[in-house]
Amino acid sequence: MGQANEMKILQNVDNILNAPKDQILTIVAHIVDRRGNENTRELNMFQKGSDKRLAKFLTPADQKGIGFLSLPGDNLTLYMPAYGKTRKVGGHVKNTKFAGTDYTYEDMEAKRYTERYDPKLIETNNDNWVLELIPKDGIRTDYTKLHMTIRRSDNYPIKIAYFDKAGVMVKILESSNIQKTGDYWLARQTKMTDLKTKTSTKMDITNVKFDTGIDDDIFTERYLMR
Repeated sequence: MGQANEMKILQNVDNILNAPKDQILTIVAHIVDRRGNENTRELNMFQKGSDKRLAKFLTPADQKGIGFLSLPGDNLTLYMPAYGKTRKVGGHVKNTKFAGTDYTYEDMEAKRYTERYDPKLIETNNDNWVLELIPKDGIRTDYTKLHMTIRRSDNYPIKIAYFDKAGVMVKILESSNIQKTGDYWLARQTKMTDLKTKTSTKMDITNVKFDTGIDDDIFTERYLMR
């Protein structure tokens, strides 16, 4: 398969993940440590288009209000209520985990894969394609490559393996309970596993609203601090 077709597959992935004009998600996060102990948190996530995202914790009390804002151009902002101010997330700390989860700031970022990666088809079977994604020149990332498994039936990505600068697989993101809600496909459950720390974070979407006309004022530091 040629580069053009590989890019087409990845474009289809971007299109299906970012099909809604906007989305509001209520998420329950189950964070499991290496001993199997679990703690649970609830958060709201707002997204508009493919490049604006805001996440804020609702519970537990000691996490309430912690938030993250992702805007175009690698513009990432963290808010910690305990300090009463926001701070920018620089490129050198994008691989830091967000609020004790197994998702880094980079993983949380709103993005289109076609803008950040060059795809190469490395496997095809009856059900799936597997693309190897190499960061484009100028993209700052701690991952040297991703391996993305995509369902051929609907172009939905069901698994992403992340590789570090030594070429070692360090994390796996798995998507499941993939349902069509109205006109849009959505994985109701995702699980990020850190193979080094032997920890995992499962995100269950308990409520979703699409195309509600979210105001741009949501995606501001002022709203992040509310």
